[in-house]
Amino acid sequence: MAVIVEVQSVSKRFGSRLAVDGLTLEIPSGICFGLLGPNGAGKTTTLRMIYGVTRPDTGTIRVFGIDISRNPRAVRARLGVTLQQNVSIEALSPKENLRVFGRYHLLRDPEFSRRIEELIDFLDLRSHANVPVRHLSGGFQRRLAIALSLMNRPELLILDEPTTGLDPAVRLALWSRIRELRAAGATVLLTTHYMDEAQRLCDQVAIVSGGKVIDQASPSDLIVARLAPEAVELDCPPEEEAALFSGVRPPSHRLRVGKRIILYADDTTHLIEHIRRRDPGDRRELVVRPTNLEDVFLALTGASLEGGA
Repeated sequence: MAVIVEVQSVSKRFGSRLAVDGLTLEIPSGICFGLLGPNGAGKTTTLRMIYGVTRPDTGTIRVFGIDISRNPRAVRARLGVTLQQNVSIEALSPKENLRVFGRYHLLRDPEFSRRIEELIDFLDLRSHANVPVRHLSGGFQRRLAIALSLMNRPELLILDEPTTGLDPAVRLALWSRIRELRAAGATVLLTTHYMDEAQRLCDQVAIVSGGKVIDQASPSDLIVARLAPEAVELDCPPEEEAALFSGVRPPSHRLRVGKRIILYADDTTHLIEHIRRRDPGDRRELVVRPTNLEDVFLALTGASLEGGA
């Protein structure tokens, strides 16, 4: 599979703060790739360097095989970017905004007008196509933001937290559009704080912490490699933990968040039976579920994952 983005040993410092620290990353073409990490991990700075707004202090970045530092215009002509903050002109309607952005890309009629109509329908903007942006809901504004980034039919679409703050129905609608773009051959680079979003959309994810990639694989492969496939959640204060699990081999991994503990195992049947025997009053509510990408994210970036004794 061809590589569309190559980031080699890239660092970026802002004053005394090292935002990106020798980061190396490869993104194959034709997939949805997730860049995940806690706040301050260096995700947005990495994106800004990939699309040529911020220059790295050290290292190289090649997009479409082009060194972004040497020929940023050639790269930008072939990609689209949706930022965390909407960049539309609030006094204009979605259709007028698309016309302005189309002019930036030197598009001409009849393709120009046809592309505007395609995007209005693709992002379900028809009912509000002529309403000033200032009167649109957050969901419609995010749809417009993505439409603007698609005006030039980009080979690489960069989405920086595209669904933050949106209601579930709008999120699902945008997920559907992202899947369609990927199916049509576009490469999508996505940052998000929603782990369910990353697990559903992304073919591969890279988890970043402290400005470095600490793991990269498909969500399912990360779960297999890092944790057991099943999880049991229950309330168990630290002072009760030793008594509750006395006589049973502890799981290989467990995660504690306050009084809540999550246990990971290949098969949770015997663990659940043991907890029920040690808790005859059945006062603890157990949640049994598959291990997910959020568990892996916490295991890799959080400080509260504990190894079994």
